[in-house]
Amino acid sequence: QVQLVESGGGLVQPGGSLKLSCVASGFAFRNFAMNWYRQAPGKERELVAAIASVGGSTNYADSVKGRFAISRDNAKNTVYLQMNTLKPEDTAMYYCFVHLWTGGYWGQGTQVTVSS
Repeated sequence: QVQLVESGGGLVQPGGSLKLSCVASGFAFRNFAMNWYRQAPGKERELVAAIASVGGSTNYADSVKGRFAISRDNAKNTVYLQMNTLKPEDTAMYYCFVHLWTGGYWGQGTQVTVSS
């Protein structure tokens, strides 16, 4: 079955960095675009970053452009989100997401808290 397992979240001070990982299984990872979403308390889930299956083209939410970088390692079935210059407003649960022929699949999420 499809599984997405995120890790790497935690508590970090403003201006700090974190790198999230999402290990995928149960599908042909290299053939599908991968996405990172986040959801803060009381807010809707929003797309943070996406990376194509081929060519590695990326897209980012305006709020994270220049600070976050998404990447993938197809040999490890893993997608990453490098987050730099973190701000308190980046505090949220971060989710990995993939849309397959059978539908959309979410990971369980990893919490990122930016606070001094």
